[in-house]
Amino acid sequence: MRQFKTGWRVGLVLLMAGLGGVVRAVDPVPSINASTTGAAREQLARLNPLIGGWRGVGQPLRGSNKGAWTETADWVWNLRGESPAIDYVVTEGKLLKQASLTWNVSAKRYELIAVLSDETKRLYTGDWEAGKLVLTAGEAGGVQQRVIVTPLNEKRTLVFFGEKAQGADEFRRVAEVGYTRAGTRLAVEGAGEPVCIVTGGKGTSTVTYKGQTYYVCCSGCRDAFNDDPEGVLAEAAERAKKK
Repeated sequence: MRQFKTGWRVGLVLLMAGLGGVVRAVDPVPSINASTTGAAREQLARLNPLIGGWRGVGQPLRGSNKGAWTETADWVWNLRGESPAIDYVVTEGKLLKQASLTWNVSAKRYELIAVLSDETKRLYTGDWEAGKLVLTAGEAGGVQQRVIVTPLNEKRTLVFFGEKAQGADEFRRVAEVGYTRAGTRLAVEGAGEPVCIVTGGKGTSTVTYKGQTYYVCCSGCRDAFNDDPEGVLAEAAERAKKK
């Protein structure tokens, strides 16, 4: 897990050079500062309902078990790089192994760098549409690829994989994974539940600093807190002040 978080995350420009022409243009990478980092974290916080572990069933055909499989997935904050990200790591999946979701501040869009089951990499970009995060990869060999993440409620999420041939009117279903949350759920504001000190998601485990106990929602937030507890507490205080 740690190797994934730190080893394969390289500069976006270098990655695009190795994608075999899947993406034809690269937006300029914005300079990293407190303002851009804060803006990126604010946009990524919309994915807080996904943080945690999930059990999934993938189905190539809707309502049919033909070719179906089971997998598990973890969505984890990664705050150790130059810019914040949410990592999506799949075990026993047939389509995706792992991915990293970021927010491009200059282009004002989400970017998902995915490692597929065959170890190839693909860049998807997009934004929210009617409550769904719709991400599309540029044409490769005349075929566009799409991933749609649909958080249904605190216990159910769908991830759709589709493709569209050149000249086709709509995306064809490759498969859809239906996820059920593995024993965790989000904090409900005002309900007195523990809240992650780093991101505001549902607090599921604790960290300590100077004799005080704080909640975090995932291993990424735990690491971020341990790396810079004073900075995290200052940000949390600023968020509380704004509220």
